[in-house]
Amino acid sequence: LHSGSRLTGASNRSANRSCIPSNAQHLRPVRGAQQQQQARQAPLVAMATAVKELPTQPIEGQKTGTSGLRKKTNVFMGPNYLANWVQSLFNALGAEIKGKTLCLGGDGRYFGKEASQIIIKLAAGNGFSKVVVGQNAIMATPAMSALIRRKKHYGGIIMSASHNPGGPEGDFGIKFNYTSGEPAPESITDKIYGETQKVSTLKMADMPDVDLNKIGSSKFGDFELEVIDPVEDYMAQLKEVFDFEALKKFVARKDFKMIFDAMHAVTGPYATRILVQELGAPASTVKDGVSSPDFNGGHPDPNLTYAKELVDIMWGANAPTFGAASDGDGDRNMILGNGFFCHALRLRCHDCRECLLHPLLQGRPEGCCPLDAHFCRLGPRGQGPEPALL
Repeated sequence: LHSGSRLTGASNRSANRSCIPSNAQHLRPVRGAQQQQQARQAPLVAMATAVKELPTQPIEGQKTGTSGLRKKTNVFMGPNYLANWVQSLFNALGAEIKGKTLCLGGDGRYFGKEASQIIIKLAAGNGFSKVVVGQNAIMATPAMSALIRRKKHYGGIIMSASHNPGGPEGDFGIKFNYTSGEPAPESITDKIYGETQKVSTLKMADMPDVDLNKIGSSKFGDFELEVIDPVEDYMAQLKEVFDFEALKKFVARKDFKMIFDAMHAVTGPYATRILVQELGAPASTVKDGVSSPDFNGGHPDPNLTYAKELVDIMWGANAPTFGAASDGDGDRNMILGNGFFCHALRLRCHDCRECLLHPLLQGRPEGCCPLDAHFCRLGPRGQGPEPALL
């Protein structure tokens, strides 16, 4: 859209009376056949999103690891603390982010929705053409990894402090997953830290806060925001890997009973959709499945201490056959049997050599598990998992 010259004199007074906009000259008939043809062929150009450059100063203590940056919630809520880190991330990534799509979501902890509005405006202001965000800023870490790979998006920002407690007195965190869905490598995290020590300007799009509860797309000039169902792509990924019809039959067996403790964290909606709605397990299968900004005052760490209620059930009379729990952002779990405990990560990595032969791994970047690039980072092809993960 091009702005026209201002109408003046009598024409202007007439325009005011008839509510014709100041660029009314573009509504006039085009004279001549050639001009008409040019007008029909001319593409519509979306107006660029206005960007405000706001001054800022470096803030100490923003050293970033592969698990991102974690601090007390009130620290992240301080002036420019979150914005400085996100701007430093975009500065570290450089020109490659221009015109790309960024994914966004988190474990639902306190301050996540407010943080999302800041991140969205910074993404638009720094050149991303689109942000895809989970409804209500929800997105489990494995689901984020799956979304990035399935849709070939540039990367994703996850707002989580993992198993740490949430709420105003709890913790908040932020991390970046790269183009294969994996955590940002040290080459990027080191650059982020370097940028946090010299950041001076925040590039914020001049746009209103967005409704994160309503699924759908919105345009703000040449920038697009899409709010999506955070479970949908992860569910599609699981169905490509597992035989859901066989699982439904197994779950329906009279000699099998299970329980999953979501610990009031991000996996509640996923467990309900996958275990109950898709596989047909009873609703009682999902324990503490309603996500809470402070995890209902609990500590979302799936171990024998903080998941004691689940442990008591699995060691009690008439215990289910199978029990499990997951942490705040859903990338770590605990598995229990009737009266016994499994080390989940060891199970996850046990058959990595065989996993390399799976069709879903063919053609993937070295070290990318189709289900969880966050943990199952394989070693050189055919050599199994990295020893540090066992």
